[in-house]
Amino acid sequence: MFLTITTTGTPQRPATDLGFLLHKHPDKAQAFSTSFGTAHVLYPEAEEQRCTAALLLEVDAVALVRRGRGKGRGGAPDAALAQYVNDRPYAASSLVAVALSNVFSSAMRGVCKARPERAAEPLPLRVEVPALPARGGPGLVRRLFEPLGWTVTVEAVPLDTEFPEWGDSRYVRLVLESAALTLAEALRHLYVLLPVLDDAKHYWVSPDEVDKLLRAGEGWLPGHPEHQLITSRYLSRRWSLTREAMDRLELIRLAETDDSDVEDIDNAVAQETAPEAEEKPTPLAVHRREAILTALRDHAAARVLDLGCGEGQLVRELLKEPRFTEIVGVDVSVRALTIASRRLKLDRMGERQAARVTLFQGSLAYTDKRLGGYDAAVLSEVIEHLDLPRLPALEYAVFGSARPRTVVVTTPNVEYNVRWETLPAGHVRHRDHRFEWTREEFRTWAETVAERHGYTPEFRPVGPEDPEVGPPTQMAVFTRTANENQKEAKAA
Repeated sequence: MFLTITTTGTPQRPATDLGFLLHKHPDKAQAFSTSFGTAHVLYPEAEEQRCTAALLLEVDAVALVRRGRGKGRGGAPDAALAQYVNDRPYAASSLVAVALSNVFSSAMRGVCKARPERAAEPLPLRVEVPALPARGGPGLVRRLFEPLGWTVTVEAVPLDTEFPEWGDSRYVRLVLESAALTLAEALRHLYVLLPVLDDAKHYWVSPDEVDKLLRAGEGWLPGHPEHQLITSRYLSRRWSLTREAMDRLELIRLAETDDSDVEDIDNAVAQETAPEAEEKPTPLAVHRREAILTALRDHAAARVLDLGCGEGQLVRELLKEPRFTEIVGVDVSVRALTIASRRLKLDRMGERQAARVTLFQGSLAYTDKRLGGYDAAVLSEVIEHLDLPRLPALEYAVFGSARPRTVVVTTPNVEYNVRWETLPAGHVRHRDHRFEWTREEFRTWAETVAERHGYTPEFRPVGPEDPEVGPPTQMAVFTRTANENQKEAKAA
């Protein structure tokens, strides 16, 4: 997948200023990891009179399918081969748009401390895209780019040059030229319109895509004659998101017509009513702690082990509820326990409150008599930090030796990783993670452990559940079976 940006210059304003504007040095070939492979930036030519920057994408199609479970173009469940053999590595698409945003983010915002005057002025630009899917053909390409000041040269690619009677493919060769646009404007046009022409995205379109569209479309999208088509396609024809974007674009157009601010036009709320702060998404860590607390309440746990307690975030939440009468935090890291003690302010805690909490160092790879006899144990984001050959030792230490009535286990859902565009393909969420499981893999492990040690597992999602790839975190709540409880009672 290939895209070039070329400019020309003079001795007073050399073309090599393009390197400053893109924040990429012409003498270097640079590589950047992306969620779908590697983006390379190089300069085929860099002279005073003419300079060309090239963006070359190496797409890891296999990793993209594994992380996205085959969603997007070529990903129909009955087309297994098409998931791996398709145009993703060769034709410009939403993959290019994400790469442009990641690699040239400063240039897209028009930021250049070294050459601020060049960033703010129009440049002679030539953009070439050798292979671009265009659902709508050359005519649609012209309708999208020409109103923005581009001179468009577009050529349909035939299905087969040996058989012209077969007609044209849905791909085009595209050349855009303009001397009236800044580099930032050009990059924002490409960021929006390349996936619009492709009419597909390689990732799930979430509500924040509306904000991305309006940021990139600032100054040109509201007045574009095809703004409705652009909005609908960019948002993958999700009706609710398209309606929201269109409403906001209409406000912008009204404000521009009236020479007012959008806030002055959107004044349906009475002045005396205080404006609500923009609601921020709840962090996943908060979702996780809330889910754990709910599970512990559901099982009437009072004496709780936090195994792998880290810096004590969950212990602090447990202390807020009197129902948890005894809380024990265990971690292999003495440093983490020191930080937890400081953050919990154990040295300044009241006597009654301090009597409820204990922190001690211990390894979950070994049995420990101190862990026996508790109502519940929590393993929150712990198991993925162990090498797989050591996992059976943890299983026995917790389920076979300590044997609390309830065990709560949370771990990342690797299927959800595709929703984070900035997470490199094939990478886990944290460098210390030894593995991350799919929902099926986690379920298989949990059911095997439960059967071996006399527990019944219940599976719950944690965080916003995606209809295609599930929740970001998966949780299993293990409950000791009635027979095992009777055995424990007799042994006691």
